[in-house]
Amino acid sequence: MNKKIIDKKIFRCPACGDENLLFEKSIIKCGKCGAFYKFNSGRYFFVDGAVLPDDFVDKLKYRFKKFSVFYTFLIRVISPVFTGNQLVRFVKAYVTGRAGTFLNLGSGNRLLSPEIINVDIFPYNNVDIVADIQKLPVADEKIDTVICSAVLEHVKNPYSVVNEIYRVLKEGGRTYCYMPFICGFHASPDDYTRLTYEGMKVLFKDFKIIELGVGGGPTSGLLWVLQEWLATLLSFGLKKLHFVFYVFFMLITFPLKYFDIILSKFPTARNIASGFYIIARKKKKVGNNI
Repeated sequence: MNKKIIDKKIFRCPACGDENLLFEKSIIKCGKCGAFYKFNSGRYFFVDGAVLPDDFVDKLKYRFKKFSVFYTFLIRVISPVFTGNQLVRFVKAYVTGRAGTFLNLGSGNRLLSPEIINVDIFPYNNVDIVADIQKLPVADEKIDTVICSAVLEHVKNPYSVVNEIYRVLKEGGRTYCYMPFICGFHASPDDYTRLTYEGMKVLFKDFKIIELGVGGGPTSGLLWVLQEWLATLLSFGLKKLHFVFYVFFMLITFPLKYFDIILSKFPTARNIASGFYIIARKKKKVGNNI
């Protein structure tokens, strides 16, 4: 069941940026450009929602995501990537028990905390705002904390999303982001970008970086590529057979990823890390203390 977002002052029109939105029952209208949006069953629809994927694997993933707890279990346990507890630690530090407004961008159907507002292009049951995260329907400096985990690779321009995070955060607001480096193609529904450790610094150049580290370790990167390679070798170009072999090799090799509990701490782990996490703070205006 979706939470009711009481403070409508956080919104702005994603088409023109105006904050003069008129809320009338199931309709949201922009007083400046006249654009219409929808409010239904406790959820705000600033886009109609992404078109469901045609690909067999993507369709399967979409269906599994409807079962949030089960899907999260599969990702945490059986997937090739071990990510540690950085996100859980961040939520405990900057969300749990705190007053404020918190967003999870590209949330999928996962409910990290009942205090967090979920934003996604797909209208999953646990999504509160259906919107394009590259053009958020959120006014400037209204948000205390933003989470964006394993999402930036799926948008055409990750820099536009990070700029949006910076815009909507209050001064001193925090963000947690995870971005892959060594991993296979995984469209949900699209997949565009990978970044190195140094690339993460460039992406968040306007923020004060609090932590930047290996989120998915070198074993995770190795397993993802190895599983894909073996499935490609044995599938003879047949996509469905590739999927069967990929799942098979995932099931028999995933325990190896727990080597990353140790290996992720090595300074050279970043050379072939599966991904990086960053915790950053929005810098205060020039002339103020950070």
